[in-house]
Amino acid sequence: MTGTRGRDVSRRGFLAAGPAAAAAAGLAACAGSPSAHAPAASASVGAPPISAPPRDTLAAPGTPATGPDLVPGGPATAVTNGPRDRPSVALTFHLGPHEAGQDLGLAHQLLADAARLGAPITVFAVGQWLDEHRDLVPTVLAAGNELANHTHTHPTLTALPADQVAAEITACRDVLARLAPAEGRYFRPSGTSTATPLILTEAGSAGYRTVVDFDVDPLDYTSPGADAVVARVRAGVQPGSIVSLHFGYPGTVEAFPRVVANLRAAGLAPVTVRDILA
Repeated sequence: MTGTRGRDVSRRGFLAAGPAAAAAAGLAACAGSPSAHAPAASASVGAPPISAPPRDTLAAPGTPATGPDLVPGGPATAVTNGPRDRPSVALTFHLGPHEAGQDLGLAHQLLADAARLGAPITVFAVGQWLDEHRDLVPTVLAAGNELANHTHTHPTLTALPADQVAAEITACRDVLARLAPAEGRYFRPSGTSTATPLILTEAGSAGYRTVVDFDVDPLDYTSPGADAVVARVRAGVQPGSIVSLHFGYPGTVEAFPRVVANLRAAGLAPVTVRDILA
């Protein structure tokens, strides 16, 4: 049975990793302003959220859903993990303007490592950024990786009214449908650690049955270093876990092979969200 618990249990396994981790526990991956998980040197405290583009420039929420298995309906369901009786773990990565690295070098390195290790990942992409870097799509999808929706411009979604929330979801949905028609089954909100009832309603209206949360958050976007990322994932992970990680952070990229090795040593297979929720 998939989990539907709130964020209060998402970090239970690794808050003991140290004072820095505990101090950061109030933050969620991609929480706060869109710069919240940018490299520390460029982060700005209290920066205003990015506004969604004008709704009349995006696909209207009432238009037919595109992409696999997308059928507009009632509110989506938020899940934090897959079944606990299966020896598998989903490693999910956020990909957008703050996570790719300016020259895409870190993104290519992580994707190459995933292919070399036979460890498929699920990439929650920011639609506008992905459209501008569409040449990366075949590389992302190589070796069985999966693409999913992480809004169009990466705003703090909880700060937006319903029409702009809908526009953010549908615009990224339509980018994915155009660039990778077989992809885009799942949605993850930006700027918040918990999908609100409004977000679940608009996600359902856009055709998404599932909003994918996570139960392991090593806070890698705070740049704690590779050793900390490895230790926090190892402390929090269990069968069925969904792990939140980010492109663009050297420590995360360095940690990735060890994260995969630790999973396999524990008898856990890295799989996509599609497979863990199947």
